Amino acid sequence: MTTLCFLWHMHQPFYKNLWSGEYKLPWTRLHALKDYAGMVRILEEFPCVHQTFNLVPSMLMQIEEYAAGLASDPFLTVATTPAEALTESQRIFMHRYFFQANVERMISRYPRYRELYDARFHLTPRDDRDLQVLSQLVWFDEDRLARDPELIALIQKGRDYSLDDQAMLTRKQLESLNAVLPTYREFSTSGQIEVSTTPFYHPILPLLCDSDIAAVSHPGVTLPRRFQYPGDAREQLMRSRAYMRDKVGVDAIGLWPSEGSISDEALGIAADCGFKWAASDNGVLARTLGVDATPEVTNHSYLWHQHGREMQLLFRDHFLSDLIGFEYQRAPAEEAADHFLWQIRNNVHGRDALVPIILDGENAWEWYEANGRPFLRALYQRISDDPNLEALTISEALAKFEPRRIASVVPGSWINANFDVWIGAEEDNLAWEYLLDARRAYDATRDVPEDMRSLAYEELLIAEGSDWCWWYGPEHGSDNRQEFDELYREHLSNVYRALGLPAPAALSQSILKSQPGEMRERPMNPIHATVDGKITSIYEWAGAGRFRPDTRSGAMHGEALVREILYGTDRDRVFVRIDGNAQCRFVIEFENGPADTQVAIGETIELSAPRSGDRFRVQIFRDGLPQESIPANGWIEV
Repeated sequence: MTTLCFLWHMHQPFYKNLWSGEYKLPWTRLHALKDYAGMVRILEEFPCVHQTFNLVPSMLMQIEEYAAGLASDPFLTVATTPAEALTESQRIFMHRYFFQANVERMISRYPRYRELYDARFHLTPRDDRDLQVLSQLVWFDEDRLARDPELIALIQKGRDYSLDDQAMLTRKQLESLNAVLPTYREFSTSGQIEVSTTPFYHPILPLLCDSDIAAVSHPGVTLPRRFQYPGDAREQLMRSRAYMRDKVGVDAIGLWPSEGSISDEALGIAADCGFKWAASDNGVLARTLGVDATPEVTNHSYLWHQHGREMQLLFRDHFLSDLIGFEYQRAPAEEAADHFLWQIRNNVHGRDALVPIILDGENAWEWYEANGRPFLRALYQRISDDPNLEALTISEALAKFEPRRIASVVPGSWINANFDVWIGAEEDNLAWEYLLDARRAYDATRDVPEDMRSLAYEELLIAEGSDWCWWYGPEHGSDNRQEFDELYREHLSNVYRALGLPAPAALSQSILKSQPGEMRERPMNPIHATVDGKITSIYEWAGAGRFRPDTRSGAMHGEALVREILYGTDRDRVFVRIDGNAQCRFVIEFENGPADTQVAIGETIELSAPRSGDRFRVQIFRDGLPQESIPANGWIEV
């Protein structure tokens, strides 16, 4: 029997400024309309499919306030203001931000919304109400859109919406928001789902315990002054368990540590707080055991034990999880579901296996047809129909399998089994320095009213969240990077304000030094590509390494001569795919100059060569002149 353990992680940053009471960004509200209840409700159709949902308390707290009508954000204010009453600054704001949705999957499904998008630089006041309505409607849960008569009528109307339509949609938002927590209570009571949780404000626990631990997983990394507050890690964990008992009515014994980040110290604290199981990534498992993260290694439970404390551990199958998170969005639903289960069967070869599939439960669906519901239905139906497959909650699965024992773990996260996304880059380190200064100011200031001291501590816990440094450094880009930066500095400034201290002048200046640079992802699976210059199948390069160059530094000043390079190996040969400007000449230099190279040029460039080394780089020429090297320095590691 193959046991599938799905864990869907539901998380949004804490967007509220505690001092002003305003929510800076709308994403908790919008995803609450679209994903949080709907991802659970679909299981009504498949009673044999049991799953685990991981809920971040600081996200639920925001949903509660929205549902009670106690929260607002600038986006909601503009969306619900009568179009005739919008100020010019509100119109400018709306025209800038109300197209922040996937163009092909979300905007284009509503012809009028796509029409507005195409004319977004030339909108007139007559367009405003349609934009207000459609920019909110597009975020509603797929199944509710198909069943709610009022929403169906709104979709059929298509354009020229009225003030009553606008008011009705606002009412529907409140209905959807109020359905989220009851849905989790209902399904957890029935036993079809298990609810796990994360430290309250989603911090990287190992870095809270000791930021110097980052040098263990990345020797030589440049680090800020040492941040060492394990008591804060404990507080974040204890608050999570208390919140889940109080608001969701469950005793959450499972932990998805923020970003799958674990260390021995963090696991010990989690065990002390009453957690029985935790999960991370099989890249961390591979480094811990000193072996490759093969399915045979990954498809087991483990028991961590140290100093009289223990914790059952699962390590997500990175490749399988990423197929859902990043690959299947381009495939027909039935084909993707078939491929996913074929991949699992191919991995387990008929043996009993526990397969952990852990990923974001919301952001991927914006890239899927119909918010991913056709894919999920196709997948769940196939699981239900196959007598050799079962889908269990994590606690149900752990009760069936005898764990393998490990005495310690190599610290790391689900991204490259280290903490580089959150610490080590210039922006990240500056953010940690500011956090440490504020934390020390809190420690040193006692003579303030207790309510103000509590507020200062709350702002510190918020600032410890992982989301701020997710956007600092070169790894990730967003249209809202500036807003994230401002909100982080506001949280820290509020610490000083609550303590009656002047905030450091540096907090008035942006931490952002640059836009995102190059992106590297290691190969996660063997590659067996057909060298024909065509994307023969979306699975052909699934699990490949990816390199996206920094378009800021090229000779063409931002013109992307190469969009992406994919690469991998089947042990004997190296495969490389270049997606770029067909007018250029590309010279691929291998470390040891391989022979017997196969090349095909068509809609993309594909290459295969004997594996004579583990590194390569690409030189780009145009009109006979060298343009740039990728990477700008060093090599791409196969």
